[in-house]
Amino acid sequence: MRMKMSHLEISNLRVFFPTDDGLVKATNCVDLQIEEGENLGLIGESGSGKTVLGMAILRLLPKDARVEGEVKFNGRDLLSLSDEEMRRVRGREIVMILQNPTNALNPVFTVGSQIEEVLRLHEGLGRRSARKRVVGLLKKVKIRDASKRAEEYPHQLSGGMKERAMIAMALASDPSLIIADEPTKGLDVTIKREILRLLKTMTETKSMIFITHDLASAADICERIAVMYAGELLEIARTEDLLNDPLHPYTKGFLGALPSRGLKPVRGTCPSLIDLPSGCKFHPRCDHAMEICRREHPPMLQREDGREVRCFLYA
Repeated sequence: MRMKMSHLEISNLRVFFPTDDGLVKATNCVDLQIEEGENLGLIGESGSGKTVLGMAILRLLPKDARVEGEVKFNGRDLLSLSDEEMRRVRGREIVMILQNPTNALNPVFTVGSQIEEVLRLHEGLGRRSARKRVVGLLKKVKIRDASKRAEEYPHQLSGGMKERAMIAMALASDPSLIIADEPTKGLDVTIKREILRLLKTMTETKSMIFITHDLASAADICERIAVMYAGELLEIARTEDLLNDPLHPYTKGFLGALPSRGLKPVRGTCPSLIDLPSGCKFHPRCDHAMEICRREHPPMLQREDGREVRCFLYA
């Protein structure tokens, strides 16, 4: 069996945004490892910090964002690289499939020209060679009439085809890590299934962080799942273990809110990232909260079976 290496190592990552209302604590104490060739699902409610984490890895956050900690990719700390060094990593070794391809694709350029730009920038290809590769990439993501579609503008493509074009663009430079941010959001069930199948096939030899609030989608294509809440990770486990035996009360509630499991939503709402509760960030919504949960912030506990959980119930 081939030994896997840690491809991406995130250590004590914190991201803060100053606002007129106060400091937004977007991510806090995030520790996460992605192995070579692994697909990891990052799930949580809207506003939990999932997208911010993805943007922080690629250093795509606003200039006023304060970022602390380490993000090591193949042993290099991305947060310490110069802007020029980071540009060589971004889009070539690590790519991000952004939410909402309608907004991510430039409406005034053809789909083919936008993919071609990636190839010419990162691969140094001439126009003719790049155009040939573009058509090949569009065929690879199962877009019919690829030559014709390459000449069309984003508004001429359906939602599913735009998502496929975004995946083709992500694959253009043959990256080793893909960060997919809600790639199936807004798609109907049939198209969503096709996109998930495509992502699973396209990432067989790559690593992927699959950001979503849709646990069922993450379970389809990810070997492990990390659960995020109020800017921090609460549980990390193999997909099968998390689905069959969730540990953290929030994970249990998240699963219970699924239609297939009774549609029982977690009581209360996510806290403001400006005014977070003391102690455990989930304690105001937790039916198992103890006095220590209100007082102290729980560490992420490493269990003998390899699972991780941030909860005093397992201390």
